[in-house]
Amino acid sequence: MPWRECSVMEERLRFVARLLDGEGMSDVCREFGISRKTGYKIFNRYKDDGLEALTDRSRRPVRYANQLPDQIERTIVATKKDKPHWGARKIRELLIRRLAGDVRIPSKSTVHAVLDRHGLVKRARPRRRFTAEGTQLSQASVPNALWCTDFKGEFRLGDGRYCYPLTVTDQASRYLLACEALESTKEGPVIEAFIRLFRERGLPAAIRSDNGLPFASPNGLYNLSRLSVFWLRLGIAIERIRPGHPQQNGRHERMHLTLKKETTRPPGSNILQQQARFEAFVNEFNEERPHEALAMKAPAELYTPASRAYEGLPEVEYPFHDRDVLVTACGRICMHRKKINVSTVLAGQRLGITEVDDGIWLLSFMHYDLGYIDLEQRTLQPIDNPFGTRLSPMS
Repeated sequence: MPWRECSVMEERLRFVARLLDGEGMSDVCREFGISRKTGYKIFNRYKDDGLEALTDRSRRPVRYANQLPDQIERTIVATKKDKPHWGARKIRELLIRRLAGDVRIPSKSTVHAVLDRHGLVKRARPRRRFTAEGTQLSQASVPNALWCTDFKGEFRLGDGRYCYPLTVTDQASRYLLACEALESTKEGPVIEAFIRLFRERGLPAAIRSDNGLPFASPNGLYNLSRLSVFWLRLGIAIERIRPGHPQQNGRHERMHLTLKKETTRPPGSNILQQQARFEAFVNEFNEERPHEALAMKAPAELYTPASRAYEGLPEVEYPFHDRDVLVTACGRICMHRKKINVSTVLAGQRLGITEVDDGIWLLSFMHYDLGYIDLEQRTLQPIDNPFGTRLSPMS
């Protein structure tokens, strides 16, 4: 180690004292076994802040586990309040002057995101808040205000293959909209099943699911999946229950118990036979079975198709943004000949960008703000989850 066996504070005091006595920096650094860069850093700290600057400073990095240290965030917020007309670039430059060498300085987009999170940035649209886990859940009172979907646990068929039942219900009327016997939980067949359902029943205002695949993706931006992006493109809001809280989708789970008991014990010999059992169950559940919660009415007596018809994916336009960009198949966008990673779940989607500060761009998908791009760092700094509240009108 460069420092001799005594307290670091004492060594720094001796080091500074030798320099104050007029000795040269190179000679003193050589004797203490440190580089001139380190020597100048210690001496400049002393000249700027006195003896207190010679104590050990925190070496905690500015970002670990994807979280900004509290003291850095407080410094950013305090600086903005003290200098309300300063932007992220100037505040970051001040951090560099004060903290360079002690911590990793956050990028401009990170500084801007901190200011945004504390309500210190003017925005064109009001902020949308979300709960820490899951999203804000609604209580539907009319058909098609909220659909609920899930996979009933897989089971083995008579021919040895597995069946994964995809189920969809209307929360208000308890109507069982679909029960599809799929061979996997891959997104492609699930999207095709929802397209068939949308063509038959129209579009709901929102869909509630758990946080598992294919409804959500642990590796996607804001846990989005290709399926949930498809719903959003159709103007359908997404709701997610909290992990480990299936009771938040209680009506749907109760239906699963009946479904399992009446259609899978024993299971069908093959996928076609099992689908026939599901279809017979759907017909009885909707048309014949009375429900106590519905005053002993059958769901078909209350359910009506949605007023919004499915007509394919609408075009996405960004009239209030500077321009739009297309996400490549590998999940990137190109700006000023620089490639920025966004998310593969948005591949093929058109996003809007607008410059909100010098060198900082706001990235949006439809009317959802995704985060800030720093072209110097070539990074996207996400902000508060924009998909946490109901935004679509009820059908």
